[in-house]
Amino acid sequence: MTILVTGGAGYIGSHTVLYLQQQSEEVIVLDDFSKGHREALHDVKLYEGNLANTVLLDKVFQENKIDAIIHFAASSLVGESMKKPLDYYENNVLGTFQLIKKAVEYKVNNIVFSSTAATYGEPKNIPILETDPTIPTNPYGETKLAIEKMLRWSYEAYGLNSICLRYFNAAGADPEGRIGEDHTPESHLIPIVLEAALGQRDGMKIFGNDYPTTDGTCIRDYIHVLDLAQAHYLAVQKLINDGGCDIFNLGNGQGFSVKEVIETCRKVTQREIKADIAPRREGDPAQLIASSKRAKNNLGWQPKYNQLETMVQHAWNWHSTHIEGYGSK
Repeated sequence: MTILVTGGAGYIGSHTVLYLQQQSEEVIVLDDFSKGHREALHDVKLYEGNLANTVLLDKVFQENKIDAIIHFAASSLVGESMKKPLDYYENNVLGTFQLIKKAVEYKVNNIVFSSTAATYGEPKNIPILETDPTIPTNPYGETKLAIEKMLRWSYEAYGLNSICLRYFNAAGADPEGRIGEDHTPESHLIPIVLEAALGQRDGMKIFGNDYPTTDGTCIRDYIHVLDLAQAHYLAVQKLINDGGCDIFNLGNGQGFSVKEVIETCRKVTQREIKADIAPRREGDPAQLIASSKRAKNNLGWQPKYNQLETMVQHAWNWHSTHIEGYGSK
């Protein structure tokens, strides 16, 4: 099976590429390296560019017999999307429109889309179900939801099979330390705490300790990046075998508070980590926890690395040996 992975040099994309290679699948990567890293890719057929380049898309589809697409390529910073909404619509929605249009043209009928929990906005229920209301509170979530709807109508009109995977907080790294998480700027909690452990930050801030949770700090659902990779592969297989159009949550099913994450990082690293209380950030829900029952029942997905300590340990293996990320020698 030949799988095109857009955004395959990014954090989740590169781990998915590695996982697909381990399953002996043929992988093609399309990435413009605006966020991703060449060093994260090994022994893979690569096309450099973005989805706005329709000439490049034609080249990719003409030169390869593609069975399925896993689509990661997107801008994904919530705060940035609030300041540059049109950039997000252009890159995410218009870019995906071009990809879908070419998939239909070249009769590549299976696409797995990297969606997000941000499509739900402020959750009405915990755990969050796929049937819960989708009312995004930022342009990033809006663009992902727009793409989900585009895929639904493309299935109805053209028979383009699709699965949208709404996932929560990706964490961890390749257990063997070959690839890991390297963002600039870093916005994810676990890498930020580990940077503090490495002395790359003076410390970190806990935004609010008066939430209605067990220890007063926000609770989030963390899922290992390789468990996400496995889910994408299972989704491809589901589409190849059964077709259809569906949406699945991917999460741990349990939440961990900010304080729990920090304490786990202290335990794993055996280092002091300074953490100061700061005012709440506007728009931060107290809890975000997913129900992944449908993914488990319909995809046969079984997360392998669902312990927080394991996720932190794998992340630490990477960060402690790659102080400058992929710039480390």
